[in-house]
Amino acid sequence: MDIMSQKKRFTGELLAEFFAVAIIILFGDSVAAMYTLYDPSPYKTAYWGVCIVWGLSVTIAIYCTGAISGTHANPAVTIALALFRGFSWKKVFPYILSQIAGGFAGASIVYALFQPVIDHYNTTHNLSRIEDGGAAGVFFTHPGEFITTGHAFLDEVILTAILVFGIFAITCRYNTMAPQANSGALIIGLLVACIGASAGYLEAWAINPARDFGPRLFCFFAGWGPSALPGPGNYWWIPIIAPIIGGIVGGGLYHYSLRPFMPAFHLSTTDQD
Repeated sequence: MDIMSQKKRFTGELLAEFFAVAIIILFGDSVAAMYTLYDPSPYKTAYWGVCIVWGLSVTIAIYCTGAISGTHANPAVTIALALFRGFSWKKVFPYILSQIAGGFAGASIVYALFQPVIDHYNTTHNLSRIEDGGAAGVFFTHPGEFITTGHAFLDEVILTAILVFGIFAITCRYNTMAPQANSGALIIGLLVACIGASAGYLEAWAINPARDFGPRLFCFFAGWGPSALPGPGNYWWIPIIAPIIGGIVGGGLYHYSLRPFMPAFHLSTTDQD
């Protein structure tokens, strides 16, 4: 492949990562808006609906972009793939920038859709964007009730480890019980939904630095200011660092524990995924 073809392919990969995260945020933050801004909320007594929309947003993103970039759509996944699956380190930083840009773009579309409802919600509840972070939960995450910043860090490490462990298992070529053909996208989406359904109230299950930081950066420029960055309790870095650590833990745990015991692993003539 010549240099021009390589550059064209890499440009396509970056665009795919951008659109993948934009799709996830478009649907995910929109369902968060439906959950938060309306009274009565259509999801308050049907929280699984919120979780399944977030999960299906991941599935849709994979179906739209997976053939081009593999749909990492998450810096924690990108770094884990570079560490354990041979993904090029030269691509890691550009992928992450594209993912964050996609989160920013997705949040801007959600804002365009819901801006009048956001303003009405804040007016009705006597909230301001800067001082109270009014409606900020539509776009980015924060600790839930009884959760300290330190505990939120631990939660995000654990939940992202579960996510990446599951992704590695679902996409492992030696795992003969993994979903075949294109059904892996659906199972990964259901994995995201299950994480949210079982632990989402802890701190809104970011499990993805781009999912949190991209919308958070948009909100910083859209009127939320310091309530977005650095956020109450200087929280902004938790959904960045903790998921990256969790991704490394989860990817490494699968790579060094279950993968070597897959029957097909021993039948293969190569030790590469």
